[in-house]
Amino acid sequence: MVSSDWCAYSRLCEVEMTFAESLKSYRFLFLLLLPLCALMYYNIIPSMVEQWYNDPNYSHGFIVPLIAGYFLYERREELMKTESAPALFGLLIILLGLLQLCIGYLAFELYTMRSSIIVLFAGMILFFFGAKVFRYMLLPVLYLFFMVPLPYIVYDSVAFPLKQLVAKYSVEALQLMGVVIIREGNVLILPETTLEVADACSGIRSLVSLLALAAAFALITQKSTIKRIIMIIAAIPIAIMTNGLRVMGTGLLAQFWGAKAAEGFFHEFAGLVVFAVALMLLAGLGSLMNRREK
Repeated sequence: MVSSDWCAYSRLCEVEMTFAESLKSYRFLFLLLLPLCALMYYNIIPSMVEQWYNDPNYSHGFIVPLIAGYFLYERREELMKTESAPALFGLLIILLGLLQLCIGYLAFELYTMRSSIIVLFAGMILFFFGAKVFRYMLLPVLYLFFMVPLPYIVYDSVAFPLKQLVAKYSVEALQLMGVVIIREGNVLILPETTLEVADACSGIRSLVSLLALAAAFALITQKSTIKRIIMIIAAIPIAIMTNGLRVMGTGLLAQFWGAKAAEGFFHEFAGLVVFAVALMLLAGLGSLMNRREK
């Protein structure tokens, strides 16, 4: 069975076939490769899914494969008719993905291990179906990187300056409103209480999720590459600005209604409101650019 599939690969290198016909030729080989990949990543993918569930910073990971699947579904008709011309260059990408997996495993570096499956997947597409098919699948494959949690060293290096930035401008805005407040690093000191700008209020949490959603929204609603880039980049200042408003709201509540009013339910609810406002701003930006185009 396996030998017949490898014969099919040799035949496909010489005979023109569509992507749909290639899938049919490789069906038994893929049935063997699927459990092999599952065995290699049996404890890597479940731990990533567990992090999506337990870490609010990466809860968007659940919808990333669905969005990638939607991109693929939108192109299904053209994809099925595309000429399949297997490329041996894909074998090099497969080997690079396996090497990345081994290095990540030896160094116990989660991001390297987790992202290797995307590299491996890209290599398999090239190896079995060629560059023409890969062009149609490139966007969904690249989008899958949004589901992989960032390394903690990268996360911390971004979160700390964001906390400082949000704290600085939030304090300046509150002082202009007449609130008695001073700042020491990311700690806000009011007469009755002390507040800390944590990671959740820095914008890093909403930034990671907002970038993933902004990329999907831009790719779906915008036809121009420049406009898509503008929307994705706009997610960064929008996330920072809306979280600054969250800190300011917390400071106002603490000033006039006490520290308890600024904690608990309000703090959690404010996070949802801030993210909803950020999504509305992105939607508004997309609508504005579409109107200008018309």
